[in-house]
Amino acid sequence: MNIDAKNLAGRKVYVAGHRGMVGSAVCRALAAAGCSDVVTRTHAELDLLDPRAVRSFYEAERPDVAVIAAARVGGIGANSAANALFLYENEMIALNTVWAAAETGVKRLLFLGSTCIYPRMAPQPIPESALLTSELEKTNEGYALAKISGLKLCEFLRRDRGLLYHSLMPTNLYGPGDNYDIVHGHVLPTMIRKFETARENGDAKVPLWGSGSPLREFLHVDDLASACLFALALDNPPDLMNVGSGEEVSIKRLAETIKAATGCPAEISWDSSKPDGTPRKLCDTSLIRSLGWKSEISLEEGVRRTVGDYRRELAAGTIRL
Repeated sequence: MNIDAKNLAGRKVYVAGHRGMVGSAVCRALAAAGCSDVVTRTHAELDLLDPRAVRSFYEAERPDVAVIAAARVGGIGANSAANALFLYENEMIALNTVWAAAETGVKRLLFLGSTCIYPRMAPQPIPESALLTSELEKTNEGYALAKISGLKLCEFLRRDRGLLYHSLMPTNLYGPGDNYDIVHGHVLPTMIRKFETARENGDAKVPLWGSGSPLREFLHVDDLASACLFALALDNPPDLMNVGSGEEVSIKRLAETIKAATGCPAEISWDSSKPDGTPRKLCDTSLIRSLGWKSEISLEEGVRRTVGDYRRELAAGTIRL
């Protein structure tokens, strides 16, 4: 998608979390759009949990635009085992980066979260209006609460001070720079690693959890990056917009797609004694689509790209496992 980056031309843009999957994709999109003045800091250079350090950074750099893509992330296992840590660190990152931006004169800010902010029993597809209508999913409640705080702070600062702070909530993401941790990773990258390992080892079977029947939605991270630039080009964006592919896929079909992309001949073995999780999770993207954005990378194309990224990162020793 050819993104109109008129609001970014000649602006200094700060990308928080530029080494992560999302932040690095945003940096690539900004570069492709001709935005040359992009400011980044590693964790060693700037601790986003330290409010004084964050404020000092903003005061020194004075960015015109901030994109907050930094977060502690993980799959269900990581979240449910450390809800306190996920709440504390993500809350501090959100509040520090957004509040200090407002206090130091940053006029525009885009905050990135996740569709896990919505209630566990939200209607399907999940509209933005479902926010705070019932209880959250317990396994990632800490992360969700932190992201809700961040998006609400943006909403309140826009209302109270007239600052153009707004948020995007993407669905399940994948792509270059993903985390392929078997225990704590998300389902798609975990499957890629399992099929690649089985192919390399000549294994006869690839064991996968559940029945394969749940329906999920996936979005390539480069599509999210295009949505970020699209949102930043809007003169009057909504406070909150979902971002997704709009395509549901069963976990079984996902596994078969990844198997084909890896060329792994192993048989898929479903362990029905393991939980399936929520039967369906799809976000309603009609709002952002009505404004002119849509995803362009199909699941098949995105998985092929990501398998290639996995192999290159593994060979280079840069892969996150």
